[in-house]
Amino acid sequence: MKKIGIILCLALSSSLFAQQTKSTELAELKIYPNPITQAKVFIETADKDPKKITIYDVFGTAIYTADLKTKELLLPNIKPGIYVIRIYTHEKSSSRKLVVK
Repeated sequence: MKKIGIILCLALSSSLFAQQTKSTELAELKIYPNPITQAKVFIETADKDPKKITIYDVFGTAIYTADLKTKELLLPNIKPGIYVIRIYTHEKSSSRKLVVK
């Protein structure tokens, strides 16, 4: 009986802790078009603040960085392939797969 009480106490405390922590993911992130067929992509979030963008190749090497103040990101020299795009704002960030055709 004592073990069940301890397990219930741990389960309750962990669920309360999980409810109190803030998400570090960007809210309402939209990246389009994906796949990219022309040299631009649009990035929208619920937060309208400027964003820092970093694009990584499949080896994890940063191949492109930019500060984005609008929702349009121009990528004129990016080669076809699969990339990871990371979007940063003040305290939040998100990563998504980006396909360039």
